[in-house]
Amino acid sequence: MRQAARGGLLAGRRTIEFRYDFGEFAVVLAHARVCPTPSIPACATMQRLRLLIFSDIHNDWKTLDRLLSVEADYYIAAGDQVTWSKGLERCGEILQTRGDRVYVLPGNHESAGQVAGMCARYGLHHFHERHFQVGEWHIAGLGYSNPTPFNTPGEYSEPQLADRLQRFAELDPLVLVCHAPPYGTPLDQIREGVHAGSTAVRDFIEKCQPGYFFCGHIHEAEGVSTQLGRTRAWNVGKAGYLLELE
Repeated sequence: MRQAARGGLLAGRRTIEFRYDFGEFAVVLAHARVCPTPSIPACATMQRLRLLIFSDIHNDWKTLDRLLSVEADYYIAAGDQVTWSKGLERCGEILQTRGDRVYVLPGNHESAGQVAGMCARYGLHHFHERHFQVGEWHIAGLGYSNPTPFNTPGEYSEPQLADRLQRFAELDPLVLVCHAPPYGTPLDQIREGVHAGSTAVRDFIEKCQPGYFFCGHIHEAEGVSTQLGRTRAWNVGKAGYLLELE
């Protein structure tokens, strides 16, 4: 489990606004601005928002159980929870243990309809092509990959990816979670000189510079992080990453 350098303990709760594209409502979760100087004692009582982001479980239920044992305010599954759409019911049963704190994207091994159905049956949030806001931060999600040689269920063309990403262009500050990594970066490298990510995702990051970016899809790049301009970016894989936001 990887954790952001700005780690901290959660304490207390307060009500904040939570917004989807299709409406808004209030929820209660931990979130507060923290003191920028860790040595000041008052900081110990401040709170941070914790997002646990992971991808490419591919029916490894033991790893999924381990990830969900970590305490967080939100759990974001960034696609390929299963392989070739098999095992969605078992996946839903496990994700249900964290209830409505779980947000699910389809990878290239699931269709959006399949993930939406699983979410509806198990009380989870279908996060594909949606976003919400916590404090000043916008959290946005886009599933599916760019085209692969395998004709998997969840693939978009590069223009389709670009069009769907555009709806997030005005969100700032932004945490963007995609299944597909940006092309030509350490996050999509299969081996030396071979990349398999999305040019649309890369172009969006270069132009809009979200504060944080997370992806999966390319198993060989699991755990790799990089800086893309002002954007801090990770390929989380099933190792997962615990992000803490002010």
